[in-house]
Order: sequence, then structure tokens, then C-alpha cells
Amino acid sequence: MSSVPDAPSSTNGRLSCSVVVCTYSLDRWGILTESVGSVLRQATPAEVEVVVVIDHNEELLARARHEFPGCTVVANDGPQGLSAARNTGVRVARGAVVLFLDDDATVADGWLASHHDAYLDATVIGTAGLVVPRWEAGAPPSWWPHEFDWVVGCTYIGAPTERVAVRNPIGANMGFRRAAILDAGGFSADLGRVGTVPVGCEETELSIRIAVTHPGTHVLSLPDAACHHLVPATRASWSYFWRRCLAEGRSKAVVATFAGAGAATAAERTYATRTLPRGVGRALRRGQLRKAAAVIAGLSATAAGFATHTVRLKARRPARGDAPAVEQ
Repeated sequence: MSSVPDAPSSTNGRLSCSVVVCTYSLDRWGILTESVGSVLRQATPAEVEVVVVIDHNEELLARARHEFPGCTVVANDGPQGLSAARNTGVRVARGAVVLFLDDDATVADGWLASHHDAYLDATVIGTAGLVVPRWEAGAPPSWWPHEFDWVVGCTYIGAPTERVAVRNPIGANMGFRRAAILDAGGFSADLGRVGTVPVGCEETELSIRIAVTHPGTHVLSLPDAACHHLVPATRASWSYFWRRCLAEGRSKAVVATFAGAGAATAAERTYATRTLPRGVGRALRRGQLRKAAAVIAGLSATAAGFATHTVRLKARRPARGDAPAVEQ
């Protein structure tokens, strides 16, 4: 199939959109209300619905149903975790296009229109919005390398800055045609964050499967579809940086078992051989030795996570026929 030309479900050739926001903790209530509110305040280019998915938290479910009367609020009907919660949102959604926004992200003006209009091109199967860090402390630590902003779920140095085709979006601000998600079988429950455990790559793996099921289509980067993603002070730490890099490597190892090492790491090879060396050189020229060291350490941790988990998965493969999961 070369494209997925969803029939417009509103007038003048416009497409209906659903925005899915997944959440799991009452501790995040304040930022969740900001996130949902920022979507509801968007100028709507077409019919839009907001779907809030509660991940196995009955108290939060009851509160959200009471406080968000204009939204569709549902419980995750699958196993605990972000992937199953997103799949629940997709099943409930009525829009031809499903956009995903993290519960700790707020969108800028024009966000919805930018995503929506991209899908008027039938070859666009998915969209990748810009994710700007909103540091709770006001700024990142002095040693933090912005080449690693993906550690906190944000757009990083080395990511495209213009509208181009990309392999996959960042999960905090992305979209796909609903039919394409369903055709590909949804997000894999073997990947994706569960609570505060820093595991990811579910959007990467889904994007690769969608590309296989819909050749001739592409995911389009949208630098003008911006959101601001809260980065708590607890994530602006060396320990979180290290753990997240290790987890990313492990997640990529799982993706490689599904999609092959070539597809799973194609973008990362360019990033590791071009973007990161430039980052180290820039930091050294500026006398930022700790930042240069952080780049090297982050790459080392990610590579170590990938290598060690690849070995574990290969050792298990003869004994298990099911899909491998990332160890926590």
C-alpha cells in the first residue's frame, strides 16, 4: 500500500483528529490539566476530540472523568504501561488522525493545525513535532549536553530542523493515521515506559512496522508543531542521565530483534559518528570538559546497554518463542 488516504470526516476536505494523552499518577495532576487545557485552547482546523487514558489508577480515573467533562476519559484496558495505554486510546479514538501528547507537555499555538495540515498529503503517514525542554530548575546542569536532550524526551542537537522525512518521531509530540496504527498492530507492549521506569523506543519500533506495511509513505518532521515538555529536577541528574542511556541501549536491542539491526540503528549510526564527535569538539573548544565527558559517557552507556542486552536476548532465543521484553 503506497498511502492511506483517509476519507475526510468533516467538510472542505478536512480530517478529524483525536489527541491522546496518557497518564498514571495523581502526583502529575497539575501538569496534566495544563496539558489538556493547552490542547482544548487550540484553534480547531477540523473536528477534534481529546482522549485521556488513565493507566490503572481508579482514583485518578474518577477525578479525570469529573474534571474533564469535554474529553473522553477511559481506563487502560491492557497491561500497565504507556504502550498499552496508547493502544487503548487508539481503539477509542474516532479521528482519522491520532496525535499523542505526553501528560507533562503543553502545546504552542498552531500545534494542532500544523499536525492536521500535514496529513492532507496522502503520503504522510505520521508526524514528528518539536519537543522543547521546560526545565523545572530553569536551566539544565552546566554539564548537560544538548545532543542528549532525548534522554528527557526532547528534540536534541542533530535532529532535523526543517520539514523532512524521518524514521520516527519523539513520543511526547507525535501523530499517525489511525488506520496505519491499527494495520501495524499498535504499539508493542514489550517496549514503552511503565510508571517511572525509563524505557522507550516503542514509537521507533511502531514507525518501522508502519513503514513496512505502508511503503511509499513517510513520517514528516514538523518543527512548527511545538510542545514544551516539563523536565523535573530529578531527571536533570547524572544518575538519571546514565540510567536512561543504558535503558535506551537495551530498548534498541529489543527493537533490533523485531526489525533488524539495520533499521533499528540506522539513524543512530549517523548520530554517533557525526553529531556526537562534533559535540565533543565544540565542548572542548569552549573549555567545557564535563560536557565533553558527558557526551562520551552517554554514548558509552547506550552502547553498553545495547551490547549486553543483545547478548542476553540471543542467549534466550532458543528457549523462548515469544517476543523478548526489556529487563527492568
